[in-house]
Amino acid sequence: MATPDPSPLAGGCDCRAIRYTLACAPLFVHCCHCRWCQRESGASFALNAMIEREYLEVTGAVDLVLTPSASGRGQTIARCPSCRVALWSHYAGAGPIMSFVRVGTLDDPDRLPPDVHIFTSTKQPWVVLPPGTPAVLEYYDRDQLWPAASLARRERVRPLIEAYQAGLGQP
Repeated sequence: MATPDPSPLAGGCDCRAIRYTLACAPLFVHCCHCRWCQRESGASFALNAMIEREYLEVTGAVDLVLTPSASGRGQTIARCPSCRVALWSHYAGAGPIMSFVRVGTLDDPDRLPPDVHIFTSTKQPWVVLPPGTPAVLEYYDRDQLWPAASLARRERVRPLIEAYQAGLGQP
């Protein structure tokens, strides 16, 4: 399933101190049902739109907060310094090269439904997954699910991700 190009999409925090725009369609939208996302969001899942940081245009300065993650390498959450709303994350794998934007902070979040449900092995039992959207027990093979255009975009930034990982001593 390919996310339609809904760009540009605008969003921000509750107090409007931070505003952002997705300058193009996200690579892919994850609905993550893992226990970490449940705990960190305080909800039954997290809905994140993955996009290259260069396409996330931000007005205002966010606080970057390092938090623990299941990988043990942590994640950095971008929060509004005033109202403290979490706007996006950078996970250890791609660091600041990729942003995982919280879809609920978009002005029109209905435009980005999930492309995949992940970590459904730990989803809340009362959550009913919609038919027609891929769902996996843990994680998935990106080559099987991502649209070709998203794979090409990721390939373009792969050297930046590899350089980031090498600087951290990661494989």
